[in-house]
This record gives sequence, structure tokens and C-alpha cells, in this order.
Amino acid sequence: MNRERLYRIGLPVASVTVFLIIWSVYVHSAEVSAFVLPPPEKILVALSEMITEPKLWHHARVTATEAISGFLIATFIGVGLGFTMARFPPVEWAAKPFIVCLQLIPKIALAPLFILWFGFGLESKIVIAAALSFFPVFSNSLVAFKSVEPGDRDVLTMLQARSWQRFTLLELPSALPVILAGAEVAVVLAMIGAIVGEFIGGNEGLGYLAVAYLQDLAVAELFGTIVILTLVGLVLYGLISQLRAWLTPWHVSNKKA
Repeated sequence: MNRERLYRIGLPVASVTVFLIIWSVYVHSAEVSAFVLPPPEKILVALSEMITEPKLWHHARVTATEAISGFLIATFIGVGLGFTMARFPPVEWAAKPFIVCLQLIPKIALAPLFILWFGFGLESKIVIAAALSFFPVFSNSLVAFKSVEPGDRDVLTMLQARSWQRFTLLELPSALPVILAGAEVAVVLAMIGAIVGEFIGGNEGLGYLAVAYLQDLAVAELFGTIVILTLVGLVLYGLISQLRAWLTPWHVSNKKA
């Protein structure tokens, strides 16, 4: 293992360890009530008990399904609209102001309406996740497709390339790094959307489980659920980040210093 890789792994572990030590020392020295802020070791005990329960994995699977489904829908629509608007400027002139205005509406405030329209099942949470994660993918896609080098377009014109050849050989490869950078943000927002939907009107999922633990005043288990939520979000973010490294190894953002 080289030194850079050692630092990349060791420094985050060290920073988290120091944070947990400071947390534990503060809680014990200030005699903070466990109902307000339990010590990390108590959360770890609760978490170790929770992961042996099948219901935790069921709720985690539900939340992941909602977030991933919403993210995929937002990505499909966002990339499609971004490409269409970049290719046909009148479409951008007509539709972009409307999309921006919709984006300015706080989606969290609209979440109860989504629950009302789509019910208390998975569908409403998927819609909320898609609504929150749409704009980063759309805006990045639009900028990415509009930023393709005109000189490269001219080369393909001289070679009499067809539309699908332009897309697969030039436009998509050029835009992909920026699109995937937006997707990294979008997948986190999709996770937030799924959790918010579960908070408001869920009967399963990690957000619902967190609310249930709060109502039972099981604060350590509530913190444990938050840890699981964080880990699920990190896994989804890491998958998109790794996908960007696999699909665009030639891009400068993936080059080692």
C-alpha cells in the first residue's frame, strides 16, 4: 500500500476517532443526559443489537429502493431534457424558466401534497426523491452538452457522421464527467427525499423507524438509525463516484496528482 492510499484511509479514520473521543469525554464530563445526547459507546451497543434484527434490513432495503428509484427517474428525465435543450435552443428558451421556477418551490413543503396525491406507499417517496434529485442532473447535463467543443463537432460534420454517431462518439463522452458530477449530488438529495417522505407519511423505511424510536424515547437506537442512514447514503454516493472513475478514467478529475 503506497503512502497516498494510506493517508486516504488513515486520515478519515483518525479524524472520526478523534471526534468520537471528544464526544465521549464531553458527554461524561458534562454529565449530559442520555436522553439528550448518549455517549458513542452506548450508540455502538444499540447499533450492534439493531443489525441482528431482520426488520432493520427490511427498512433499509425500502429506503434504498425509494432513493435509487427516484434517482434513476430523475437522471433519465434530467439527462434527456438537458440533451434536448442543448440540441434545440428554442426548447430551452421555452422550458428552462418554467423548470427553474418549479425548482424554486421548496420540495419539502410540497411533500405532504405528494403523499396526498400518490398515497402512503413507495410511490410517493419515489416521487419526492426524484423531485429533489432532478435539478442537479438536469442543470449539469444542459451545461455539459452545450460545452462540447465546436471544433470537434466540425470534425464529425466533415466526416459526415450521423446523429447517433455524434451522440455516442462525441457528445455523451464529453458530457459524461459533468453529468456524473451532478449525479453524485443528486443521489444524496434522493436519499434525503426518501427519508423526508418516510418522516411525513411512511409506514416502513429507515425514516419511519427513526420516528418510531423517537416516539419510544429510544434515543440510542435513534442515533443508531441515523448511523445506518448515513452509511446507506455513503454507499450510494460511493457507487456513483466509482462509476464516474470507471466510465471516465481519461478525465482530468480522475488523474492522480
